[in-house]
Amino acid sequence: MCGIIGIVGRGNVAPAIYDALTMLQHRGQDAAGIATLDGHRLRLHKDNGLVSDVFHDERDMAGLLGNVGIGHVRYPTAGGDNSAEAQPFYVNSPYGIALGHNGNLINTAALAEELFESDRRHLNTESDSELLLNVLAHELHDARGANLSPADIFNAVDAVHRRCQGAYSAIALIVNQGLLGFRDPWGIRPAVLGQRETTRGMEYAIASESVALDAIGFELVRDLKPGEAIFISSDGEIHCHESPLAKTLTPCIFEHVYFARPESMMDDVSVYKARLRMGEALARKILREWPDHDIDVVIPVPDTSRTSSLPLAYELDVKYREGLMKNRYIGRTFIMPGQAERQKSVRRKLNPVGLEFRKKNVLLVDDSIVRGTTSKQIIQMAREAGARKVYFASASPPVRYANIYGIDMPATSELVAHGRTVQEVQELLGADRLIYQDIDDLVTACREGNDAIRQFDTSCFTGKYVTGVDEGYLEDLETRRADSAKADRRVASLARKVS
Repeated sequence: MCGIIGIVGRGNVAPAIYDALTMLQHRGQDAAGIATLDGHRLRLHKDNGLVSDVFHDERDMAGLLGNVGIGHVRYPTAGGDNSAEAQPFYVNSPYGIALGHNGNLINTAALAEELFESDRRHLNTESDSELLLNVLAHELHDARGANLSPADIFNAVDAVHRRCQGAYSAIALIVNQGLLGFRDPWGIRPAVLGQRETTRGMEYAIASESVALDAIGFELVRDLKPGEAIFISSDGEIHCHESPLAKTLTPCIFEHVYFARPESMMDDVSVYKARLRMGEALARKILREWPDHDIDVVIPVPDTSRTSSLPLAYELDVKYREGLMKNRYIGRTFIMPGQAERQKSVRRKLNPVGLEFRKKNVLLVDDSIVRGTTSKQIIQMAREAGARKVYFASASPPVRYANIYGIDMPATSELVAHGRTVQEVQELLGADRLIYQDIDDLVTACREGNDAIRQFDTSCFTGKYVTGVDEGYLEDLETRRADSAKADRRVASLARKVS
């Protein structure tokens, strides 16, 4: 998962891009970067670390001049985790293009071979974002003119859609031209368009989430449509193209469950309201299946599940309490490398308020259960804090399958619910009772407010992949996502740095 932002302004845009990236930091903590167009020159600064770490010196920002720019925050779902794979990526042929990408391509092996054998383009990393950039660059090469027309650019994007399989929202700077943003044909990964009126004229922005627009004073105009491309020239002229290759809108439902910030709007649906409805639906399930429950208190696992927990407690007519205090200086354990590191981080990240647990039957609520590492330790923490019984509820269904569209879930064999019944997961976690959200209730909660959404990508719950999957891909992904394989890549990366 990554965050992207692009702005065409009337003055220097780098400070606004920086501010927007801080609002997208939850989408990636591994690396950050900004690229700007300064006349005929493209300026770029990127590195590993948080936004505030990468741009900690005034000189880092001082060199990023220009009224057009893009920014990116990353955590790796493909490739490695060294600074060479921080984005935006850049190629200087045929026009000079910098690109940032959110998502995951699933035909990378075939694309890499095509680029080398047929397109004669060289790749420097294992990142699928570099693949996407080079496919776009190759398709733009046929235009060859000094000034690309919007039609030339949109034809190239349609060619990208034909060649690239998977999920992607991308923004690109094209030297001497302007800013390009596009969304995959299924609309799996999010992208929104914003605008801001100034005394010097209209400014435009494209971002992963509307919250990034809010932070810099831009008004949300709309979401990009599936397969849509938007080109904004350096002087602020906007052109839109709906691809003939567009499919049925199928946004990723895990954005609403976990990744997106609650104040964001995605495909005309409030993430906050969707999470409220998740809690209401979960309460109805508990009352239906367990009408004589003995729950004394509902306690959320901070932060994402807070929104679901409030209406859940209200509908159950039991107390809601903040019983787990979060250390704000520990990152999201979901995306931390290595099981041992995740286990240590749970204890460092959360600390119980003993009075809220002592001699009570507690219902802990989390947004999802992935590996089960966090859930198991929190249940144990609740017992150590004096809870009489510990029940656990997930605002989403069991995560049983790989996510192949840009969320770096673990190998399928490392998913606690894979191949297990709810009762078996309950016993493994050590809960007195385990309640999962039903998939139909989750879909209903996330589509209310936009009847145009007929389906979501729910593949990590159902195992159904809307783009289709080539033979052997899931098996290869299983190998690459295993903790042992990731550990080997980190060791190799460290060895390269030392040498």
